[in-house]
Amino acid sequence: MSAENKKIKFAVVGCGHIGKRHAEMVLGNSEAELVALCDEADKNSIGIEKYNVPFFNSIDELLESNLEIDVINICTPNGLHANHSIKALGKKYHVVCEKPMGLTKSECEEVIFKALQVSRNVFCVMQNRYSPPSVWIKEMIEKKVLGTIFMVQLNCYWNRDDRYYKKGGWKGTQNLDGGTLFTQFSHFIDIMYWLFGDITNIQGKFRDFTHQNSTDFEDSGFVNFDFVNGGMGSINYSTSIATQNLESSVTIIGEKGSIKIGGQYMNEVEVCNIDGYQMPKLAESNPPNDYGPYKGSAANHHYVIENVIDTLKGRTTATTNALEGLKVVDIIERIYSLRDKSLIKNA
Repeated sequence: MSAENKKIKFAVVGCGHIGKRHAEMVLGNSEAELVALCDEADKNSIGIEKYNVPFFNSIDELLESNLEIDVINICTPNGLHANHSIKALGKKYHVVCEKPMGLTKSECEEVIFKALQVSRNVFCVMQNRYSPPSVWIKEMIEKKVLGTIFMVQLNCYWNRDDRYYKKGGWKGTQNLDGGTLFTQFSHFIDIMYWLFGDITNIQGKFRDFTHQNSTDFEDSGFVNFDFVNGGMGSINYSTSIATQNLESSVTIIGEKGSIKIGGQYMNEVEVCNIDGYQMPKLAESNPPNDYGPYKGSAANHHYVIENVIDTLKGRTTATTNALEGLKVVDIIERIYSLRDKSLIKNA
């Protein structure tokens, strides 16, 4: 069988909501094959009966199994992503890593170093890049339709309450979750970095309004900064919103006009005021990932799997590469360095 016709073989590590999403997207792609699942929980307790593939209770067992695998999808808790990625790369498998790539810049650097050593790809999951408004605004920024960018405001207001933070789980813990910006809002920080580049001169205020008994960190913050490429920006975020998600939006003020992409999941162009510009009709955005009592970002994971296959078959390049994954973590880590000083000062 030629390389072009060969199916890409995927194993998924971590069988929670997002791991099952990855498994479904692999099964739904005619050029992909799901060959294994892995989770530390009992196989009969995690709802994977429908997947007729070998199951392993640790990534070490999986990696020692001698199964034919091309790609390992890391869907474990945030704090394990870097370690699990390095282990998979050590066996010379390509890696698909759910966000965030790690919880520190240094962890991400270790992943990149290992990937370079073994000449393997690390694909970082930032599926919001595939949403039609994101594709459109990326082209607008690259073509400088707005001219010089003056101001960018990112608003992320979601509901995460006791339905989400289960007692005894990893969510809300400092070592495995890492914080609100890592778990809930790194997708939107990625979009901001993708469009406008790195940030500097960061200032911030942080509070914990409703999660004192369920998380180890803040639930809300106001952060402002300058873009290295020019212009000012801010991130305003909270998971203390009552009952349901309120908004994920980016407002862009430019020399030649203004744009706001909003909705609950940055999935609707609400404002496009640019002199002489006719807004095109965009394709419908996919609905958000539905986790029952709460919802997440757009359900675009099938595009991620397609990109992995297309890249490995030489048709394209990674949509979100490892260096971009590192930069998102680096930005969040620098923001959180201010939070940690603030908490110490206010203790």
